[in-house]
Amino acid sequence: MIKYLLLLNFAFSFIACSPSKSTAKKQGEIQVGAERLNEYKELLVGKRVALLVNQSSRIGATHLLDSLLSIGINVEKIFSPEHGFRGNADAGAHIDNAKDNKTGLPIISLYGNHKKPTKTDLANIDILVFDIQDVGARFYTYISTMHYAMEACAENKVQFLVLDRPNPNGHYVDGPVLEVPFKSFVGMHNVPIVHGMTVAEYAQMINGQYYLKDSLQCDLQYVKCENYDHNSFYQLPVKPSPNLPNALAVYLYPSLCLFEGTVISVGRGTNKPFQIFGHPDFEGIYDYSFTPESKEGATHPKLEGTKCFGKDLSVLQKQGIMKTIKLNLTWIVEAYKNSKDKAGFFTPFFTKLAGTEKLQKQIEQGMSAKAIKLTWKEDLTQSQQIRKKYLLYKDFKQ
Repeated sequence: MIKYLLLLNFAFSFIACSPSKSTAKKQGEIQVGAERLNEYKELLVGKRVALLVNQSSRIGATHLLDSLLSIGINVEKIFSPEHGFRGNADAGAHIDNAKDNKTGLPIISLYGNHKKPTKTDLANIDILVFDIQDVGARFYTYISTMHYAMEACAENKVQFLVLDRPNPNGHYVDGPVLEVPFKSFVGMHNVPIVHGMTVAEYAQMINGQYYLKDSLQCDLQYVKCENYDHNSFYQLPVKPSPNLPNALAVYLYPSLCLFEGTVISVGRGTNKPFQIFGHPDFEGIYDYSFTPESKEGATHPKLEGTKCFGKDLSVLQKQGIMKTIKLNLTWIVEAYKNSKDKAGFFTPFFTKLAGTEKLQKQIEQGMSAKAIKLTWKEDLTQSQQIRKKYLLYKDFKQ
């Protein structure tokens, strides 16, 4: 754990893999599932293959699609999640179906009104491969897309293969557990905000807990990461979505995403998304200021063109902010207290993100972050018992 925490202090920018080192690994270095081609190649040979992938689906510097085509795998089509195949679309943006310019393969968007592959989409497909870098938060929608893909595969007798990747927030479990009435695309399962599972572990839970429609179970296969466990630090080689540009944003995301259900900006449209927060009403309370502007991946962001005052959390990295490895409610509790319009602070989206009405009510009642977190204890204990049934790697130390 000490080694892990020391490594975190150096983990604030992503390092792209060079082509010359695309597959070479030092002894003991983490190897993601996609890189372990010999473990799954035979599952694909002679099959009609579809890929559910985005910009993070890489073997070193090469996209999984190109790697599979280069060895003669018959890839028929591509499915893409939120943010698209290239990963540069806004959160929540409508993405049309298209063709990949390089290969000419059809790209089917699984977002908006078409979240689940149809029978037609899966016609003549034998196996669907899921290879996407997740960040370990319940409201990060790649796991919701995975759920619908698994469900469609179960209904249409298509095998589902997960090429596993490390969870950068897989070293703890925290947050309120989702309650069924608040199920949505940003929270489909009864897990805490920070669930502490890799995508392969999460897929096992979806199957094992009968979360699919009509209690279906898909024919699930997976390829584990090598040299990874839940105490490991993993440097993401590619940003997983446009507004998580570095490691600090990834680690702050589970805490700061709750602001998306309020009037507060989390820095979309700046060079520090999910590393700052602010609002015009905080002038005189905070000295730090920023002005969101429209840019790729953040077209017309919240409070666009308006000067906001708030906190710059990126400066906290040298003060050991990454050692605070639990979900942090301090910032949203503080922002609510400092808000001039408390009645208008929360939006209806907040309860979907929180997965419960309780958290908003607790903040409105003036409860401290520490007191709120104590109310999660029993639910978190039960959630951990379920989680442990599906772990594929050594767990973190409690």
